[in-house]
Amino acid sequence: MLDERKTAILSAVVQEYIATAQPVGSSHIANASGIGVSSATVRNEMSVLEQEGYLVQPHTSAGRIPTDQGYRFFVDHLAAPGRVDAATTRQVGQFFEAAHGRLEEMLYQTSDLLTTLTHNAAVVLGPKAEAATIRSAQIVRLTPNAATVVLVFSNGNVENEVISIDDDTPDTVLAAASVHLAHRLTGDTLASLANVLRTGDEATDAICADAVSAMQAVSTDAHVYVGGASTVADSFDAVDVVRQVLHTLEQQFVVVSLVRDIVDRGMSVAIGVEHGVEPLSACSVVVAPVVVDGEHLGSVGVLGPTRMNYPQALATVDMVSNRLGRRLGES
Repeated sequence: MLDERKTAILSAVVQEYIATAQPVGSSHIANASGIGVSSATVRNEMSVLEQEGYLVQPHTSAGRIPTDQGYRFFVDHLAAPGRVDAATTRQVGQFFEAAHGRLEEMLYQTSDLLTTLTHNAAVVLGPKAEAATIRSAQIVRLTPNAATVVLVFSNGNVENEVISIDDDTPDTVLAAASVHLAHRLTGDTLASLANVLRTGDEATDAICADAVSAMQAVSTDAHVYVGGASTVADSFDAVDVVRQVLHTLEQQFVVVSLVRDIVDRGMSVAIGVEHGVEPLSACSVVVAPVVVDGEHLGSVGVLGPTRMNYPQALATVDMVSNRLGRRLGES
């Protein structure tokens, strides 16, 4: 454990580097509030902090910058609880009061909201389709030889698939198939698709079978939305780092696994190599679960450089996750 003076110096270095992205010199820290020692003393203490792995000196003549270990100590021991200002609170409240329509659109817009508020890339994982009950099921003719099967879920998600039908299929048969599908599925989950019983009418049963087959292909994984990837890319000078970050954020499976793993480990912040995704080793992730009636239905988070403003990111992610959970509960 660091003593009081080293703790104060490390905190000052972290906060200054977060604000400026420039290596921090001892003379600057000596003049910081609450330090009260000479620059020579600060320089000696910073050397010790470097030896203990909390700081690193990128160049011989440069100041110091925090390591992942330094950021972790700051997050766990030094960072005061973040507070969301009145303007941000009002903006988040107005957003969710006005959020209506399809679940996918709301989650996509939520990722944009988080990017705007934190200036980091945002990740929003929606509920799995298999976790929601089916609110309604319909078969609607699109053309003489095509129809669409539409399932509306209790979480606001809408899934639809196109099936082929014969040109001479009467509307009455489509209507009968639609009624039967709705009767068998409403109130159940996607798993109930296998339990759609036959009606005894050959034409109706054929359409229902095609509808069930089409809907079984619907992904049961979580919907993931990543916003502001270009924003986080602007945080790095090295082109190869930017390329790695952008490429990784395009891989949906990696992003979903990353967020779920952090939440499953009971963490709210994963710094640098802690999250285990090597191409994102220059990044930190702040996440919070979206909980509805005690059930974890999704997650929201932000991804940015390790020098991100952790108190502000934590407070903002927590507020958005709470409001999103309340909005999903209302719907």
